[in-house]
Amino acid sequence: MMQMNRREFVRRASVAAAAGAATALGPLAFAGDSRARKPNVVIIFTDDQGYQDVGCFGSPNIKTPNLDRMADEGMKFTGFYVAASVCSPSRAALITGSYPKRTGITRVLFPRDTVGLNAGEHTIAEMFRSRGYATACIGKWHLGHHKKFLPTRHGFDTYFGLPYSNDMQIETLPLIEGEEAIETNPDQSQLTRRYTERAASFIRENKDRPFFLYLPHTMPHVPIFASERFKGKSERGLYGDVIEEIDWSVGEILNTLRANDLAESTLVIFTSDNGPWLGMGKNGGSALPLRGGKSSAFEGGHREPCIMWWPGKIPPGAVCSEMATTMDFLPTTAKLIGAQLPRNRAIDGKDIRDLMFGKPGAKTPYEIFCFYGGDRLRAVRSGPWKLHLGTQGDPKKKQEPTPPRLYNLDRDVREQCDLAAERPDIVERLSAMAKEFDDELTSHARPAGTL
Repeated sequence: MMQMNRREFVRRASVAAAAGAATALGPLAFAGDSRARKPNVVIIFTDDQGYQDVGCFGSPNIKTPNLDRMADEGMKFTGFYVAASVCSPSRAALITGSYPKRTGITRVLFPRDTVGLNAGEHTIAEMFRSRGYATACIGKWHLGHHKKFLPTRHGFDTYFGLPYSNDMQIETLPLIEGEEAIETNPDQSQLTRRYTERAASFIRENKDRPFFLYLPHTMPHVPIFASERFKGKSERGLYGDVIEEIDWSVGEILNTLRANDLAESTLVIFTSDNGPWLGMGKNGGSALPLRGGKSSAFEGGHREPCIMWWPGKIPPGAVCSEMATTMDFLPTTAKLIGAQLPRNRAIDGKDIRDLMFGKPGAKTPYEIFCFYGGDRLRAVRSGPWKLHLGTQGDPKKKQEPTPPRLYNLDRDVREQCDLAAERPDIVERLSAMAKEFDDELTSHARPAGTL
């Protein structure tokens, strides 16, 4: 990985540098050519799915033939991260291309909350809409359930889905279309099918114009449900049934693209919002061989299965082990379609076209990646090194201080062998980088939206 001094690192994290960040790879021919169709983009985003919970990522008992074929025809990312290990912050990062702390969405939002994604945020949907795209969000939103925070207020032409997690029922769980609840307490065993049918219809309806489809599934967040067609079919029990139905959904989306001659003009990305909810036992997933899961700063909380598919553009059967993140979706697709990013704010995501298109020798554009829990920076990664930052403890809460822990992920992806005592130089370097990054991010943080 290319190294830089800390002054240059902080400069790149600044507003001016973030707005102009790009790789040396020029825009694709169609990005600025009005005579050719701009590429469609589909992002399929599951909820609480573990790193191992896909066949091609090592699941021993969940069958995912469609995702496996997607990987065979596209690229599998094995060093792919989300910016938070819980729902709302992770989704805010995808939608804005920024760390959650920048957008003020640092915790899970609940039905009692009166905050949501700020109207001043520049979202990925607004970016696509600025280039004439049809835009749709179908599935779980979880960035504010009041009307001013809904997808239709953030660049999406249409919305159909649940506004928050499926376990957040106070009295009723609303299924929303546009900005109005059309059902309460819908049959959750039918949600994956209904989302898929809506998504396929959206693709067919917009086959003659460019479109952006964001498909954030409700599953496999607990409580989990599968339709009768899939229930009882997986060796992994109900959790496996749920994943195998999501795999069916992926197949339906890809088949719809193929049937409408859209495969070679569509980028499809599959990943999840955070690691598995390990406390749910058999109804939760697996992050093996990684340590930890949802809510954790260990790899199992942030590292997710990711597959990117674009026939004729992404090399088939490729595997990328370089670090990339959901924050990269916005700046990368902006380059693909010739859109401008805002110059009045920091965007933390990077342009990863070099990685995605398999450019020889391509390396991650990240000098550092930060693992936040709420507002607190919990760990940092640079190259193979990952430092879990120590804590001061809290005597009032009977919490003991913890020392920093250092792992070499190239040799120890399970985060078992603490090398902090052996490599104090690495601990010092990463600690200093982490402080500078967090200081810069804090000084350029933006507030959440309020009622």
